Amino acid sequence: MIDCIGVENMRLSDQMTIATTTTSLELMQRAAYGVFKAANWSGRTAIVVGSGNNGGDGFALACILHSHNIPCAVFTVSSQFSADSTFYAEEARTLNIPVVPFYTGCLKDYDIIVDCLLGTGFQGELRPKYIIPIEEINASDAYVISVDINSGMNGDSGVSSVAVVSDLTVTIGYTKRGLISPKAARYIRQLVCTDIGIRLAYEEDHICSEDEWFLLCRQHNLNPGHFKYTINGTVYHRCPSYLNMHIIPSYDIP
Repeated sequence: MIDCIGVENMRLSDQMTIATTTTSLELMQRAAYGVFKAANWSGRTAIVVGSGNNGGDGFALACILHSHNIPCAVFTVSSQFSADSTFYAEEARTLNIPVVPFYTGCLKDYDIIVDCLLGTGFQGELRPKYIIPIEEINASDAYVISVDINSGMNGDSGVSSVAVVSDLTVTIGYTKRGLISPKAARYIRQLVCTDIGIRLAYEEDHICSEDEWFLLCRQHNLNPGHFKYTINGTVYHRCPSYLNMHIIPSYDIP
């Protein structure tokens, strides 16, 4: 089994880890390296970033790609960034990685597009400046990677009006509940989690492999055709077909 948590737990766990063991900049670097390890990089990569720390993951990833001689460019939808994002944005510029404002048509010549627009903190309705790049990503023939969550999706429920459709979503730290909800399935072709060393604030749900699910159902006389049960106060989920339960470690940063 692997852990599955809500957005608030992720926020608290992140804060607790930063306060006690690991700096936020180090966690961002680990997140980017986890994404790097999760995918096969070939051709040209476009990274589309928002103003928050999800965008910072994108800037950090650009620096890692550059260090491996993989051509990339960063397209921004905002001129203002979080403090950690600003740190890696400046590093990217120092390395002469192209960092330019997003414009219509800018993604058409890229083989891979990385979605770093919005993270799990997103709620409510999308602003136009995010809808336009999301729609352009979805119209592209490129291989699409979403970092942490598909931009536009609610991290607790999986609900969205408009969201990035990814070939691969690399969620950071722990799998979020919204990513395995039935409503999220049409947006994600493959989902994997990377462990960046965040300490869990408290346990929540668990995701079961097929063998674990059938054993659980047999032990409690439950119908294995369902996908979620609450047993003694704990929620257990059957692993969706698109989730790879092998968690990618992100500590061996060169």
